[in-house]
Formats: sequence, structure tokens, C-alpha cells
Amino acid sequence: MTNPSKEQRVLVEQLKQVAKGLGETFAPFCEVLVHDLLNAEHAIVAIHNNLSGREVGDPATELGLARLADETYPQVIANYANQFADGRQAKSTSIGIKDSNGRYVAALCINVDLTLFGTFQNMIGRFVGTDETGGVKESLDPPGADGIRQRIDQFAARLATTPRALKALDRQTLMRELRESGMMEVRRAVEIVALHLGVSRATVYNDAK
Repeated sequence: MTNPSKEQRVLVEQLKQVAKGLGETFAPFCEVLVHDLLNAEHAIVAIHNNLSGREVGDPATELGLARLADETYPQVIANYANQFADGRQAKSTSIGIKDSNGRYVAALCINVDLTLFGTFQNMIGRFVGTDETGGVKESLDPPGADGIRQRIDQFAARLATTPRALKALDRQTLMRELRESGMMEVRRAVEIVALHLGVSRATVYNDAK
């Protein structure tokens, strides 16, 4: 064990507070640990949301020992695959903390239990899945909605512009054409036009006067 300096002790103590905050924020599926690398045999000095079964006073991990042996070892190793002792899959991140002399003093380790997220993923996958083999196709768009949008696109194309770039006078002409063609009789026609032009329904009503 190396006798730590005041600076090094402060770094470890501050890192404990960071770990406490992270642990409370991401409970219960995220384990957060602090390793005091200057005391490798009893490196773990804080553990929140204990998922791995380790205890305060347990020794440093392989990553911790690697940092002690090589000051050029990466400070951040993020999102690597890991596994708890009982076989649960985890995603881990290890962040090394150096003192002002560039020596590794501590490490913050985050282990996320992926079990819960895997369950969510399967549930969502089943929920959003659709049966493509039944041959049934349906659109929730009102009948004629595509025709309205196509008519607007054609009108804008004649003016070498886009539907959302149409000026007020152009929109008034457009509304007159839609009304004369019977397009405004389609259910929710005003809403369809407003969405396609990027304007409010009130604007469509005014343009149609």
C-alpha cells in the first residue's frame, strides 16, 4: 500500500461523491464502484446498487492493476461487454483518475445490468411487430388525402417552388382550385392541406375565403 498524499486522498473522496450521485440516479440497474488504486489489495472503497456481489475492501480488478502498471493505459474504456458472476450480461465503463503527476489514483467503474433492458427490447419488438402474411392492407389516411397532397405538389411544381414556400396569393389560388375540383369535400380536407402546407387551419380557412 502506498501512503497517499493529501491531493490523492481528496481525489478519492470526491470520486466517492460522484459515485453516490450516479448510483442514486441510475438505481437499481446500474452498479457504481470506486477503486482506490493506491491500495490495490483492498481497492474497493465504495459500491452502490451492488449487483456483482463484491464488497468494500475487495481487491482491484485486472483493469485497475493494468493502470497501476502503465500510466499510459487508457483513462476511459467505455461500454465493453461484461458478465456478473451469476451469468447476467452487463455493459461496463471504467474511468481512471490521475493526480497532478499523471499517476493513476482511483477508478470509477459502472456496470449496467442488461437483463431488464433485454426484456424491454423483446417486449417492444413483439409490440411493434405486424403480420405481413395476412394480405390485409389498410391506410388510416382519410380517403382522398393522397389526392389532395398530390394536387398541392403539382400546383407548387408549376410555380417552381415547394408547398411550404407558397406565398399567400398563391395559396389563395390553390384553395380556389381545390374547392372547384371538389377536393375540399374530402373529410378533414382543411387539416390535410394545413399539414402539407405547414400552416395553421385558420390560415387555410382565410385563404379559402
